[in-house]
Amino acid sequence: MHQDAARFLSQPVTAQPGSPLRVAVYSRIAEAVRNGLLTPGSMIPTETELGADMKVSRTVVREALMLLEEDGLIRARRGVGRFVSDTLPRIGIERIRPFEEVLGGPGQTLEVKRTQVVRQAASGFVAPGIGVDPGSDCWLWESVLIRDGEAIAHLQENVTAQPVSLGRSAAAPLEIKDDGGATLMATLNNQLGRLAGPGECQISLSQVGPSRAKLLDLRPSDPVLVLTQFVRHANRPFYLAKCLVSARAGHLSVMQQFQS
Repeated sequence: MHQDAARFLSQPVTAQPGSPLRVAVYSRIAEAVRNGLLTPGSMIPTETELGADMKVSRTVVREALMLLEEDGLIRARRGVGRFVSDTLPRIGIERIRPFEEVLGGPGQTLEVKRTQVVRQAASGFVAPGIGVDPGSDCWLWESVLIRDGEAIAHLQENVTAQPVSLGRSAAAPLEIKDDGGATLMATLNNQLGRLAGPGECQISLSQVGPSRAKLLDLRPSDPVLVLTQFVRHANRPFYLAKCLVSARAGHLSVMQQFQS
């Protein structure tokens, strides 16, 4: 193990108020993995060694390692030890990116299957997210995201259909050409350049419901992760998306760090 990794892991850990000690140990090792101090495929210290370095019990270390294994950051080889995973779980929704990038991964083919593009009146929920009054015209792009042949998410994206002024340009309708193979955000990025944000992604849990269950080959009562994303552009609400992600999509990460 590299000296920098040994030095980083050997610092004692303390639990935050209301958080178990195993979470602090998990965070320390996960940070070493994500920062490259523990490289993919490398062997990590034993439970006894980690416990001695971090000044915690072997039981606490074992619980943290079990969580790391569940989250795909490490893998165990019976009779040998634990190793950093060769391929780490994707970094998820901490940056503003099209959902095909969020849910895609190395060596995986992700297809965007468009189910509808329609101009309609903005609902009371959609309107403030895209900076218009309720009832104003907006665009709805609806897609199913398919990875390696399996439907993993249902995506609805909205922007205004009214003339908008972006930066110093005069107000004009957005001319969005749908090639059928990309999400609305990816299409807008290609047309306008990267949406600068800021953005916010709200996370909740729900049931998929009857109509979307058919699109995702699920039962109506099956649980889905609901990602509701709001993005500002040119300092005003601009884009709103709701993405229902099925369990078969696998891990979706949110990176966290202490503010300096």
